Amino acid sequence: MTDLPPVHRLLKTRPDRCDGAVILDYDARLMRRKRLLTAEGRGFLVDLAEVTNLDAWWGFELEDGTVLEIVPADEALVEVTGDLVRLAWHIGNRHTPCQIRDTCLLIRHDHVIESMLAQLGASLRPVSGPFTPEGGAYGLGRTMGHDHGPEYSHDHAAHAHSH
Repeated sequence: MTDLPPVHRLLKTRPDRCDGAVILDYDARLMRRKRLLTAEGRGFLVDLAEVTNLDAWWGFELEDGTVLEIVPADEALVEVTGDLVRLAWHIGNRHTPCQIRDTCLLIRHDHVIESMLAQLGASLRPVSGPFTPEGGAYGLGRTMGHDHGPEYSHDHAAHAHSH
């Protein structure tokens, strides 16, 4: 199977036809230049003018007119319930991406944040699904969380972060 041509432009809305999909997790939907694979395994190049949050776009139109939808991949998430306003404040204070629903909050699995939320009285339940958190201030950009690799664990309550 041969590669597809590169991306010609990003599409805001669904066109009359769709030729396939590219399934990307939350991290992969923020990019500038990368070779991607369609769900069928065909490669194509994305080369954007600047780092772009693909959550704001429906899909790609390739140079040959092929149209590919951007589909959020299922990810390991944690459903957070309890005093949602208070819990959302603490999640946001740690710059952690968060998807807000009427009855719960969704975050990506992060043992440090989960421990903090449990100490605050939250109920936590592992779930799986697409992760599409709120954007940054004024609906633009992304909330950038802190990386907690397996070798690095600490309590954010013990110190402040300066940005």
